[in-house]
Amino acid sequence: MSARVERLFEVFERLFTIKDECSCEILSECGLGDMTAKQIAYLKAIDEHGDVTFSRLAEITGNSKPTITEMVDRFVRMECAYRQKSPDDGRVTYIRLTEKGRMVANAEENALHRMIKRIMRTLDENEVDLLVEILKKVG
Repeated sequence: MSARVERLFEVFERLFTIKDECSCEILSECGLGDMTAKQIAYLKAIDEHGDVTFSRLAEITGNSKPTITEMVDRFVRMECAYRQKSPDDGRVTYIRLTEKGRMVANAEENALHRMIKRIMRTLDENEVDLLVEILKKVG
């Protein structure tokens, strides 16, 4: 590997580490430092789909309803979600996220915001503009 490629690798590895640290901070702030990627994905699915029922979440995630019920029970104990009966049909129950659940569901996005704030504190305006221009060329 050339020295230039090695330097790029090291820089991006450090950026990813910073983002991961920010994600871990967010989960720790919620008291959920041991949450799994799969659990976060379920919370994201609930957040993204709005009025989601147990059957719908099972369909979205490709799991059985008993698996979803177990996961939602765990989320309720973690204070990330709660059940809400439909006002139109009492037989229908929606899975809702608490503020804590929404924070976890959006942890990756929030981690990026924290990482950007960290970059903004470190670089001056011209350096930030240059970084933006360079990254626009790549993507």
